[in-house]
Amino acid sequence: MVSRKSRRSKAPSQAPHTYRYLVSACLAGIDCTHKGGNKFDRRIAKIAASGLALVVCPEVLGGSAVPREACEISGGSGSDVLDGKARVRTVSGKDVTRNLLRGARMAARLARRSNIKKAILKSKSPSCGSGRIYDGTFSGSLRRGDGVTTALLRRGGIKVRAERGSYAI
Repeated sequence: MVSRKSRRSKAPSQAPHTYRYLVSACLAGIDCTHKGGNKFDRRIAKIAASGLALVVCPEVLGGSAVPREACEISGGSGSDVLDGKARVRTVSGKDVTRNLLRGARMAARLARRSNIKKAILKSKSPSCGSGRIYDGTFSGSLRRGDGVTTALLRRGGIKVRAERGSYAI
């Protein structure tokens, strides 16, 4: 007698795609910066084109338009935003913290589901900045700290670095 379980047909299994990196979409040449352009980086575009990178723009994932007003973290860093101690505001003062938090959570979820352990993100950004971000005064001054997405990814154990420097493909 054949058991019921063994008679059931199984859907064809497809191996999940294996990404090594989560990368900022603007670095891969996608027009998603606040000005509506990109920050094309030949090395990042090569990684993305090879299929090794999952390409995301956390700000767009979070509901921000392209183009949009520039924004900076006011009163702290990305970690402070995650902890409710700082806000993200546009140059005109509009609070866009909710959008950046939503986008960061979505990017982190995608990285987790894809078992990604490394990210290469756009430097200085209030979302993707790694190590240094704009100081919240819209003066072009930088301070130490990470963007919201970078802070969340790091909390999840993902190694994040900016696009500058060298890295193995």
